[in-house]
Formats: sequence, structure tokens, C-alpha cells
Amino acid sequence: MTLTLNGSPVSLEEGLSVAALLQQMKLPRERVAIERNGSILPKAAYEETHLAEGDRLEIVQFVGGG
Repeated sequence: MTLTLNGSPVSLEEGLSVAALLQQMKLPRERVAIERNGSILPKAAYEETHLAEGDRLEIVQFVGGG
């Protein structure tokens, strides 16, 4: 399937969950915020939310510093 991730088209396997995508990308779920099709996705929904053809995702990673 093809979807848009942070403004760029990407091809992913069908039925991939948001949690599995984060794992593939090696992103810690505690340090990201995800918008799916214009709505913020609650962290509690990452496991049960499966991506679909044409989805638009924006993933923002929080970075500490000082």
C-alpha cells in the first residue's frame, strides 16, 4: 500500500499497525506524536490502528536538549 509519511509517499506492507511502523522506524512511542489524516492519534490506539491505502501521517519526534 502507498501512504504519505511526513509529506513523502512511502510503500508499506498491508495491514501494518502504527505501533509496528514505529518499531520498523526505530522510534520510541513515548517520544513521538502522530497525526493521521488530520487528527491526533492517541498513544493508546497505536496497537489497534492499522494503516490503510492513502493515509496521511505526520510523525513528530520529541528531542531533549539544554
